[in-house]
Amino acid sequence: MTDKKYRVLVVEDEPSICQVCLRTLESMGLDVTIAINGQIGQSLIQQEKFDLCLVDIRAPIINGKNLYTYALNYYPETAKRMVFTTGDLMDESTQGFLDATGQPFLPKPFTPSDLKKIVSETLEKLKAQN
Repeated sequence: MTDKKYRVLVVEDEPSICQVCLRTLESMGLDVTIAINGQIGQSLIQQEKFDLCLVDIRAPIINGKNLYTYALNYYPETAKRMVFTTGDLMDESTQGFLDATGQPFLPKPFTPSDLKKIVSETLEKLKAQN
């Protein structure tokens, strides 16, 4: 990518997925912060600027949908930088939410190469917009 070290927030409660995300994203040269629930994610968004947020739609305490709505209202630039993960694509409300936001999403289970691809594409798109 570039000399800039991109900062990524991962909001995910499953330890194995956190580990895959951490290893994969750090191997891409990214600075990764993990939040094990949406409440911690919201707090981090209030305190720091992230280049990309990888958010589990079913995160505990504050789910990904509510975290996105919060970010849209208070940190719209952050909301534009969200990529959702979900194992719920068959659920109509989840599909409707993803369609409405227009944000990229990564279906679970995903591979490290799936993760690298969506993160790289999203960061490139965001870089092109700036």
